[in-house]
Amino acid sequence: MANPNKIKGYRYMLGLSQEEMAVKLGISKKTYIKRERGAMQFKDDEKLKFKKLLVDIFPNITIEQIFF
Repeated sequence: MANPNKIKGYRYMLGLSQEEMAVKLGISKKTYIKRERGAMQFKDDEKLKFKKLLVDIFPNITIEQIFF
């Protein structure tokens, strides 16, 4: 299960709102909020997109570091 505080923190580092993050992941804002809060799990393709957004800041970051 993803750590909601970590996910929110990474989004803040990217300077993105929940709505902007939802657009980048190709999901609705409502769905993104549920995923960020831990009420729903991120799908694998969403995790990959999230990771790609962070590569400029953290070149060696792994999906495990982001979500677990």
